[in-house]
Amino acid sequence: MSEEPSPVLRADGLVGGYVEGVDILNGCSLDANEGEIVVVIGPNGAGKSTLIKAMFGLITPREGRVLFRGTDITGMPPHRITRLGMSYVPQVENIFPSLTIQENLEMGASQGRAELAPRMERMFEMFPILLERRRHRADGLSGGERQMLAVARALMAEPSVLLLDEPSAGLAPRAVAEVFQTVQRVNANGVTIVMIEQNARDALAIADRGFVLESGQNRFTGPGRDLLSDPKVAELYLGGATT
Repeated sequence: MSEEPSPVLRADGLVGGYVEGVDILNGCSLDANEGEIVVVIGPNGAGKSTLIKAMFGLITPREGRVLFRGTDITGMPPHRITRLGMSYVPQVENIFPSLTIQENLEMGASQGRAELAPRMERMFEMFPILLERRRHRADGLSGGERQMLAVARALMAEPSVLLLDEPSAGLAPRAVAEVFQTVQRVNANGVTIVMIEQNARDALAIADRGFVLESGQNRFTGPGRDLLSDPKVAELYLGGATT
């Protein structure tokens, strides 16, 4: 009998929030295995962004713990978590608009400048459009291209796990499709992805596993395709009947 995989990232029973005494997370848990795309969905205010920030050290939970490759990183500063091999792309303010694309990528490699050139070359191979516009200011990019740059900048630190907070928020349908293609491309290059998403149907369609949060707690958990076809999940969180 094969052994169950050991999670590369695990959040266990997290309780807490932004303000002392006001808990947004109420015993929330998540685990991600090596090479997976894990998607977290749920209504507004469910605690999705709070969960991902707690995993990256931006919020220290009042109870529970976060483990990264077996090491307890609960409350560890984000810069130390980055050095361990995990990167985070926030929903907003995730690039420097006044800098060029190349300068944005250079900023992402601040911890490893000796390998700057080969890392940047890998990003340009993965995202050819960034190579074409490498000397252009980032504020000239479309919404989908900005998200692509934000992901590439995070990858310059060579993480094994990438946390994404609402990468498709506010984008046109075509740009949303580009973002999910980017996520799959990054994952195919060996990076484990944990993604918070409001575009629940599209996100679950590419997810190995999904977590549905409500009021800071786990409501449903399972393979992405199973959640996508679950009538109860569809009724409550996907806007109607399964397809």
